[in-house]
Amino acid sequence: MERTYQAVARIPGFCSICRFDDRFPQRRGRLEHRPDEGDRIFVNKLAYDLRVPLTHISIYKFGDPKRGDIVVFDSKAADTRLVKRVIGLPGDVVEMRNNRLTINGIEAQYSNVEYTAYAIFAIESYGGMTHRIELAPAGASRFSSFGPVKVPQGHYLVLGDNRDNSADSRVRGFVPRGEIVGDAKTVVLSIDYDHYYLPRIDRFFREL
Repeated sequence: MERTYQAVARIPGFCSICRFDDRFPQRRGRLEHRPDEGDRIFVNKLAYDLRVPLTHISIYKFGDPKRGDIVVFDSKAADTRLVKRVIGLPGDVVEMRNNRLTINGIEAQYSNVEYTAYAIFAIESYGGMTHRIELAPAGASRFSSFGPVKVPQGHYLVLGDNRDNSADSRVRGFVPRGEIVGDAKTVVLSIDYDHYYLPRIDRFFREL
């Protein structure tokens, strides 16, 4: 699923609070530690670079995205701002077979698998990266397998945690380093569009 972000509040140049919207309807509330429709997300624009405000011009680089980071980027391929999780780093060889990742010849581990009527949930682990993913109940889709592909230098391979419903690198291609705006770690507040725009207090200040 493609995610769209629009700034609603901003500390000039250094951080922002962005609105998270889904382009298509989805069932919500199970995969809690990922952005959900109606979330307002804190974006740290100093996570990787000091940039000229309101531009992508980097004055000083603090570091590069790490595997597992949730990054916000201005995608030229999608013509919008997106958020995805970094899976492949420059030079990595990444492959997926039946929703199971292999990076540089080493398979990711899967645990705590939970089957429901509308989705399959599991914990995906690789090295120091651990997070929960969601799969379609059928267990396979056109997104379930790809590669192997080698991530070019200066680029990243990103995936959504909702694996069978995400327009990520499998659709948009690799993400250039220069498009990455910052990282996202916290939901500041959340509004339930389906219930009279009431606040979802249980999602306030939830870590992603």
